[in-house]
Amino acid sequence: MKGWKTAVALGLALAQGMAWADGYPSRPVRLIVGYAPGGPVDTAARTYADYMGRVLKQPVVVDNRAGASGAIAADMTAKSTPDGYTLYFVASPTMTMTPLIQKSVNFNPLKDFSYVGLITDYTNVLVINKDFPAKNVQELVDYARKNPEGVAFGSAGVGASNHLSAELLAQMSGVKMLHVPYKGNAPAMADVMSGKVAFMFDITGTAIGHVQGGKVRALAVTSKARNAAMPTVPTMIESGLKDYDLTGWYALVGPPKLPADVVDRLVKAQKTVGADPAFQQKMTQVGYDLDVTGPKPLADRIERELNLWGGVVKAARIQVE
Repeated sequence: MKGWKTAVALGLALAQGMAWADGYPSRPVRLIVGYAPGGPVDTAARTYADYMGRVLKQPVVVDNRAGASGAIAADMTAKSTPDGYTLYFVASPTMTMTPLIQKSVNFNPLKDFSYVGLITDYTNVLVINKDFPAKNVQELVDYARKNPEGVAFGSAGVGASNHLSAELLAQMSGVKMLHVPYKGNAPAMADVMSGKVAFMFDITGTAIGHVQGGKVRALAVTSKARNAAMPTVPTMIESGLKDYDLTGWYALVGPPKLPADVVDRLVKAQKTVGADPAFQQKMTQVGYDLDVTGPKPLADRIERELNLWGGVVKAARIQVE
């Protein structure tokens, strides 16, 4: 009798699960973004949401929850109901840098999320004041070596990806450079243009207009291969730093314990979006490299980059409350 009841219960649960999977999503999906409207993450997320909504046949609505380098949005996602209606368009620094730097972080990037997969990679580019006496990365390093603490670089804030990109440059080349943190990329870029700081790293998509306009010069991109949107700019590897290979990324994650059938539905939908030529064109024309994957490659990448940045953060002694 007991076995019969168990079999019936299992059958009902399976039927309900199949019906739910077939009907998901049946209402709009909220896509959390951890940065303010108008920035590169938000802009990419809105493009993605538009195409994802078409595939899912439900609106995918962007919800900006800016602050703490994406940690506020991450914590909100981790505590959301695991039903597939709250997802997070996350930028790599939130998962691989912020937890190492901010003592107040309340989430574990390896345990508190369901991974759907990577969406796209992005390359940072080292841009320098147009009048600074360095025409390439090696000349910048040589100048810094001859002028200890005489080279200042800007960033979007302590622990931001462009902060750590510059710290890695300094550590790999064995020179000292002064970090000047700003409240965002825009004010940092303004001071690179004016000469108040010598250089900064910025996402290719937002830096390219300033480079093409002659307001700053691009010395190198951080990816292993040259970026299609800036084909004449060498890589850091070509510039003499043989192990400097860094790309940021955007990915889709959800709260922990997201049902497997929902994850599967989202993975398939995301791959459909990634294969859309119109979506590809919109992303690649501003310097993004599509890298649509499933859950495991994302999990592996997060773990690998936590190890990388853990060493950089420790060596630079970076930590904030």
